[in-house]
Amino acid sequence: MTHHIQRPVALITGASRKIGIGAAIAQKLAKAGWDIAFTHWKAYDQSMEWGSKPSDIDSIVSTIETAGGRALPIEADLSDTNVPARVFDHVAQKMQTPTALIINHCHSIDSDILGTSIESFDKHFAVNTRAAWLLIREFARRFNSQPGTGRIVSITSDHTAFNMPYGASKGATDRIVLAAAWEFRDKGITANVINPGATDTGWMTDELTTMVKNRTLAGRVGMPSDCANLAAFICSPEGAWINAQLLYSNGGLAI
Repeated sequence: MTHHIQRPVALITGASRKIGIGAAIAQKLAKAGWDIAFTHWKAYDQSMEWGSKPSDIDSIVSTIETAGGRALPIEADLSDTNVPARVFDHVAQKMQTPTALIINHCHSIDSDILGTSIESFDKHFAVNTRAAWLLIREFARRFNSQPGTGRIVSITSDHTAFNMPYGASKGATDRIVLAAAWEFRDKGITANVINPGATDTGWMTDELTTMVKNRTLAGRVGMPSDCANLAAFICSPEGAWINAQLLYSNGGLAI
């Protein structure tokens, strides 16, 4: 008789583009033995010139399944404060309570200090910071796996000038994630932040690509798989000793 071995579940937010970091993490974790639930938000993608294509969600599902995992796509407007709990309810109903939370989603509209509107500032913090807090809160409240197996990983950015509300909201999120490492240590949940540097997910101009190559020790831009490799290691049993860290995995990029 063949016994089905239950795979742990990772919830990844903001995995809507097949060439994005979220999709790369999903594929890597699926290969490592995880089932994957992931959120996406069509309205935001449609507003971006480098947003996802209609076929991308199906492609990500296929990639996860080909790697051996189950896939659960969830369309979710994370600016709604009720949505994080609903997402966790849906994942628990369709799969099981997640053991790993990968915070990869973002709202990013370039603007400087003088040009940022109050509405834009608030939207960035609602999606990037408040939603991250609510997701982390739900994850910790519901976590029921073996102590030492819980993982929170957040993908951040070092943007500041001319992308102020995005950079500021990401910086605030970093602090929440690092606080989680301390506050949830008794649950055996680790919490870390990855800064992947400039990563080629389709948004970089030729000029920016050349600049990044010239300023990176490896002489190339980052790829989604670079960030995914580190995220998957952190989520593995071997990564359990990494905790409360903001990790620069950027090839030695010097800005």
